[in-house]
Amino acid sequence: MLKVGLTGGIGAGKSEVSRLLVSYGAVLIDADRIAREVVEPGTPGLAAVVAAFGDGVLTGDGTLDRPKLGSIVFADPERLATLNAIVHPLVGARSAELESAAGPGDVVIHDVPLLTENGLASLYDLVVVVDASPETQLDRLVRLRGMAVAEAKARMAAQATRADRLEIADLVIDNDGPLDALEPQVREVWDELTRRTADRA
Repeated sequence: MLKVGLTGGIGAGKSEVSRLLVSYGAVLIDADRIAREVVEPGTPGLAAVVAAFGDGVLTGDGTLDRPKLGSIVFADPERLATLNAIVHPLVGARSAELESAAGPGDVVIHDVPLLTENGLASLYDLVVVVDASPETQLDRLVRLRGMAVAEAKARMAAQATRADRLEIADLVIDNDGPLDALEPQVREVWDELTRRTADRA
């Protein structure tokens, strides 16, 4: 098994890279998806979030109001750290459970947005970074996700710098260009990952 950490700044296009890798045969463990699962209604995770941030972060039906919580934590590093201290251990435990179910010859992609910020590079056999310029990130967040410029900039500022991400990268996928330029790069990375997996067998 080859354990790969996949990361990139918000708006860099990591989700599209994940989708392509899965289409080639990768086993995907998506930290964002797991982070949503561990705070679903009735979970200890949601109870801990409400205890830390109050009932105001719930919607009328008792689910987590993500935009509301996001507006609180992304403007305040201390509150973001509080949220991370609740969610990250739960995500880590569930990720380990999913990884243990993968086969010995599998390429397991851990899609981890905050890999750089949390110093997790050493947990993986190698790290793949999806890279885009801050200008491209901002454009995608505003144009494609409908974020206000100030909110997009706050989200970007809460993450690691581009230089910090590139420093931990073993392989880099440049996603500053159009979508049709992305697929050949991802295929090349996949070929490298499968080669490394075979070398370990």
